[in-house]
Amino acid sequence: MILESKAILQIQKPIEEVFEGIVNPEIMTKYFISESTGRLESGKEVTWKFPEFDDQFVINEVEIDENKSISFVWDPETVVNISLEQLPDKSTIVRINEKGKELNEENVKWALENSGGWANFLACLKAYLEYGIQLRKGAYDFMRKN
Repeated sequence: MILESKAILQIQKPIEEVFEGIVNPEIMTKYFISESTGRLESGKEVTWKFPEFDDQFVINEVEIDENKSISFVWDPETVVNISLEQLPDKSTIVRINEKGKELNEENVKWALENSGGWANFLACLKAYLEYGIQLRKGAYDFMRKN
């Protein structure tokens, strides 16, 4: 059995704006990451840094279908797939799944944590795109102090 973490959310913005919010590091640094070495583009490798972690995360095997899907690897065992669907009211459904890990106790913990992490990503994306609110600002300061 292969484990999969999932998250889904509707964002009250057109698909083009949501897509740009995910691939453009100038926007992503306002709600998700603290640094990026570049824009997500097919075949390109970038590195992300998060404000709450000292580690850097290499994003590779990037595949982009503009305004439809974004796929990448940041854990050699998994693939992240983000799909976008525009609704008649011009809002956008964003679906995320990350899968590839085998079923075992450690990986069940991973799936639960990552499902929560991707839900957090979507909530932060929604808050920023719809209202200009940066939900992550100060949210993880306690992690850097431990």
